[in-house]
Amino acid sequence: MNRPVSRREDREVARGPSLTRLWYLQVLAVFVLGRLVSTGLLLLAATRQGISPWSGPAPGYGVFINYWDSGWYERIFREGYPAHLPRTASGVVEHNQWAFYPLYPGLVRVLDAATGLGWGFLAPAVALAAAGGATVVIYRLFRLRAAHRPALAAVALISCAPVAAIVQIPYAESLHLLLLASALQLVSVHRYYAAMPVVALMCLTRPTGVPFAFFVGILFLHALWRSRNGQVVSERLDAGRSVLPLFLLGAVSAFAAVAWPVIAWIVTGEQDAYVATETAWRGEALTPFLPWFETPAGLLGPVAGALLVAALVLLLAGLVLVPAVRSLGLVLCSWCAAYVLYLAAVWDPQSSTFRILLPLFPLALAVGTRITARQLWVLLPVLVVLQFLWVDWFWGWTPTGPDGDYPP
Repeated sequence: MNRPVSRREDREVARGPSLTRLWYLQVLAVFVLGRLVSTGLLLLAATRQGISPWSGPAPGYGVFINYWDSGWYERIFREGYPAHLPRTASGVVEHNQWAFYPLYPGLVRVLDAATGLGWGFLAPAVALAAAGGATVVIYRLFRLRAAHRPALAAVALISCAPVAAIVQIPYAESLHLLLLASALQLVSVHRYYAAMPVVALMCLTRPTGVPFAFFVGILFLHALWRSRNGQVVSERLDAGRSVLPLFLLGAVSAFAAVAWPVIAWIVTGEQDAYVATETAWRGEALTPFLPWFETPAGLLGPVAGALLVAALVLLLAGLVLVPAVRSLGLVLCSWCAAYVLYLAAVWDPQSSTFRILLPLFPLALAVGTRITARQLWVLLPVLVVLQFLWVDWFWGWTPTGPDGDYPP
């Protein structure tokens, strides 16, 4: 069913091409301004950077953005993946490239073969271009649920978010964001077959195939229920036509989710090559849901930790009742729910959690639809300050943790 047109949208259409034909200029302007802000914050943080494992004090921009996992992606770009898992003398799997998915460094490598421009130029350029594309797709996705102004406000919130600097750093986040937003947009307009190759590529960028398959499963069950119990015949017919494509999309998502672990198994000859590499960063085996109870208990004590977890669960459950969140519709709400459940099951809460929350970007629209222009201009500077703190505290390296520092 088509979404009813609001009075605000009627007024926007009446205003002519400034809000209809030139929307892309406004979206790209928001994107460019956001990236200029992030660049300035990265440069400022770089001047405060002392000696680190990657450089001397006060490194240049290009060196500073190549910290942390950027180095792993560059290693994949130059060396590929090991045929045998590196191990310590006691047989424990060490950190290695198999924890990082191949599409982003592979794309940079292809472009380097064609241009010879090298990692230092192409890696951030690919990330930046993907981020620009993602911004346009996100706006188009948001316009399916909201008028121009709230959709643009939501894009501005994402462009200035505390972790927004990550989209111009040599990480796979911006490419994944582009593919995820594209997949959600295609699913939202019922182009399920067109979404299949996009999902397959997305699953070679970041490990989000499992929550996406779960998300598609929710849509499949909803379509199946509507096809049998819908109150209007036309709705039942529309839902019935979606059942098979959604089933096939779910199958593609599930197969794509396990593709990279299977590839790691085939190349290394070790069935758990990917999982063993991922857990090498944890230092312990994966136990679903348990870290979310152990980490708060370790930091705050068992009682306070349990209360914190309970409060977090109640907060997430309460979001379902918020009208602005429910207005996102079945597709965006189902994706956010599936991704949150996935993080609860497999993620170890730590300093990288803020970055890992980026796929929950649809929630920005819930804010954009309720915020006034005056409130937006108050909130954006707050986000910029938080972004500087993220860049300075998390991206910048300081010898504070047991291994030197905690990752961004």
